[in-house]
Amino acid sequence: MADFVSREKRSRIMKGVKQKDTKPEIAVRKLLHSLGLRFRLHRKDLPGRPDLVLARHKTAIFVHGCFWHQHDACKEGRIPSSNREYWEPKLTRNVERDRQSIEALESLGWTVRVIWACELNGMGDLREKLRDWFSLKA
Repeated sequence: MADFVSREKRSRIMKGVKQKDTKPEIAVRKLLHSLGLRFRLHRKDLPGRPDLVLARHKTAIFVHGCFWHQHDACKEGRIPSSNREYWEPKLTRNVERDRQSIEALESLGWTVRVIWACELNGMGDLREKLRDWFSLKA
């Protein structure tokens, strides 16, 4: 199936996709902050430039979009049926890069956590998950 917009327009659309300071990432930041946790953003000196780094807990958190990082447990994490020859290698590279980043961080002694965008629908559940991860009292 052909794309419904021109190549130039598609390029502009794709350039507009944010990599940092996304709505899910900001929501997780607010939640962590409300729990009294402090963090650094996008540390360039760590593999994969984690979205959030809690040095005191030696924990790196990635906030992944379900589509871009292919969340298996989510309907958004599927490869589009149109233009598969473009999307499949692109999304597969993202997943492989995520795996390599996580392995590199873990080999340096970091605990790595991934929060999927779809988890933000149940903020209460995510709050409890974060409390468990960091052994915080209710």
